[in-house]
Amino acid sequence: MHTFPDGVEVVAGWDHARHLDAPPLLVLDAVTAFLDTHEIGQGPLSWQRIGDGHSNVTYLIRRGDDSVVLRRGPRPPLPKSTHDMVREARIQKMLSGHGIPVPQILAVCEDDSVLGVPFYVMSRLDGTVITDTVPAHLATAEQQRVTSHAVVDALVGLHRIDVTGGELASLGSPDGYLRRQVERFSGLWEINTTRSLPAVERIADWLSRNQPTSQAAAVVHGDYRMGNLMFAPQAPAHLLAILDWEMATLGDPLADLGYLTATYSEAGIPSTPLELTPVTRAPGYLSRRQLAARYQSRTGLDLAPLPWYQALALWKAAIFCEAIHTRWRRGERPNDTVFGPSLETGVPRLLDMAAQYAGLAAASSG
Repeated sequence: MHTFPDGVEVVAGWDHARHLDAPPLLVLDAVTAFLDTHEIGQGPLSWQRIGDGHSNVTYLIRRGDDSVVLRRGPRPPLPKSTHDMVREARIQKMLSGHGIPVPQILAVCEDDSVLGVPFYVMSRLDGTVITDTVPAHLATAEQQRVTSHAVVDALVGLHRIDVTGGELASLGSPDGYLRRQVERFSGLWEINTTRSLPAVERIADWLSRNQPTSQAAAVVHGDYRMGNLMFAPQAPAHLLAILDWEMATLGDPLADLGYLTATYSEAGIPSTPLELTPVTRAPGYLSRRQLAARYQSRTGLDLAPLPWYQALALWKAAIFCEAIHTRWRRGERPNDTVFGPSLETGVPRLLDMAAQYAGLAAASSG
């Protein structure tokens, strides 16, 4: 058995998991048998956890000369309509056919008996995800500018896909997307908090009363940020794949732009718990305003209501971060000594920033 700082356990087989308080996340015998069935690699496997996710879990699996990536949800019980790995794999298969850069899906497991939850296996891409360091080949000011351009241009490409017909139309109804977002996350706050933060309801009321009219319908990624993008291992900056499609649906494309710009690190702007790629504070990367201007020039959408979408993004972020904080307070994240505790003040800080975009008084003041 292998135990990680965040409590993730990997065991050789299910027999080794009987004494555990919580089920393991990776069972080597079960994964080996699954890979055999799908003729993926040969011989014993080795593994390494990768990514910065706080819910879904991703492993690099090596087997002989083959390397693949396995992605699964957290331990059960899973909240309704979340961590749907089967749907996430299906979305990537569909988008691949439209020229969107995504990993190749190799196999999908819907049988809970293998790992306890569904999972899928995808191709391993030889690239880099930019977070707190910049690879040398992308470290010049010119390549930082090109990197910023690639971030925007990939989002534009995603939003240009026609979703009015074909298989993508089955992902959901874009009509009423913004209203449903506010209603859904309001309900999630009520079941995921143990404290009173009146700003959540105050911002929700503002969002409801000031909801803009959607200008277009598109595939919305739902977590579009640089940390979910993989770049090629050589210059010039070139996007290999957009990752983490769990929250993708059909809706208002400005929701993605609002999230990207509201969570994007920029010099002179206070950090938040979502500052997962702080390197963009360095000179060379585009500013939030420049990202939005590039997007607008390529889509023609009116960005006057963008602050509404930015407020929505940070308000939603506060709510899902509160769920993590509550799990930590309940002892469900016993080895989380950094992120969970930081959300005691981090969630109110997100609400303060959402209130600023909404033109309201600081959230922490009432």
